[in-house]
Amino acid sequence: MSKKSLVFLGDFLYNRNMILGIDEVGRGAWAGPLVVGACLLNNAQIDGLTDSKALTKKQREKIAAEIRESPAIVGLGWVSNEELDKIGLSDSLKLATKKAVKEVQAKCKDYGVSFDEVIIDGTVNFLANTPLEKHTSTLKKADLLISSVSAAAICAKVARDNFMAELSKKPEFSCYGFEKHSGYGTAKHRAALAEFGVSSFHRKSFKPIMELTEKSKEKLEKDQKQKNKKITTKKLGDDAENFVAEFLKQENHDIIARNWRTKLCEIDIVSKCNKDYYFTEVKFRKNADFGGGAGAISKKKLEQMRFAANYFAHKNNLQNVNLYLAGAIVEGEDFEKFNWFKILD
Repeated sequence: MSKKSLVFLGDFLYNRNMILGIDEVGRGAWAGPLVVGACLLNNAQIDGLTDSKALTKKQREKIAAEIRESPAIVGLGWVSNEELDKIGLSDSLKLATKKAVKEVQAKCKDYGVSFDEVIIDGTVNFLANTPLEKHTSTLKKADLLISSVSAAAICAKVARDNFMAELSKKPEFSCYGFEKHSGYGTAKHRAALAEFGVSSFHRKSFKPIMELTEKSKEKLEKDQKQKNKKITTKKLGDDAENFVAEFLKQENHDIIARNWRTKLCEIDIVSKCNKDYYFTEVKFRKNADFGGGAGAISKKKLEQMRFAANYFAHKNNLQNVNLYLAGAIVEGEDFEKFNWFKILD
């Protein structure tokens, strides 16, 4: 039996034109709103009605346009992803269904028509505990068997797909590809989430998004800790250099330059005592148990310092003066250990 004949059979078993058909779209999407469609065909003759998933995008859009131009009455109930996260999927389905039905009822009143039966696709009566409960039944595959349910599903899907496509045109959401997958968990959507993170239109109560949000939060916290650590280490290093500079002043040194740079290296402190010039490399260690000494300064670093000292003398036209390389080891966050020494060649 063909899909078209199944729909005909469903309409034969029920009074086709007096049924309010209801179906939802976007239940399993990771992003975007949940939409429930409700449709009363009202004697409209629409060709091609069937399960919306069996139709192409172009076919759905064509049929949805025909429904809108026909006497059929359509209502759409929207629940945003934020509201869905707040009240949960089950209550969102009930709320969206009530919104869709309310819209149809208002239009029916304007047109002077009514319905005497409601069929919801699936197994859950989202109109339970409402005045319509006694007129409502559920039916598996109703979107394939009942024309008004098919129409409701098609209209809801086209409306939601168009919403997601428009959303993807905004620069902040264009990276997710909503126009292609409408917010469902496709491989490309997963890849985009991994690269760009979770947006304001993602459903943060859904497990895959919740896990990504948690990972993003953990990464952000880790990055912040690393940043704070780097800032703290740099500040301690700067404070250690200030500590050494103050020590040298007490030893009757004049501070000539701080962080003096050449292409090859940087001298932390250049000082002068009498006619002697000192080029000091400051080494700071958080832990005060490492020990120190000239061995803390590598052979390569010494060569660079020697070049820098000679270049400094040349650039400043220093003659008949002594140039000394020096090291300062500062250990512990409270500078518990300190050693300043000349480096003997």
